[in-house]
Amino acid sequence: KDIEYIRSLYYNKVEYARFSSSLGKYVGYTEYGLKQADYFNSQASILAGLRATKETVCKHNIDNE
Repeated sequence: KDIEYIRSLYYNKVEYARFSSSLGKYVGYTEYGLKQADYFNSQASILAGLRATKETVCKHNIDNE
């Protein structure tokens, strides 16, 4: 099954960055978001935790259906 874990970051109702498990990294949508995405993507522990979330939350819940 194709599943994707997405974590979006917002400020004042504007999405400035998003983690996509399909890409395996953050993508920035504003000037600030690009800087934040670069920082988050340079932190291996942050990315590893988000990738693990897909395995532990998303796939776990699909298996329970």
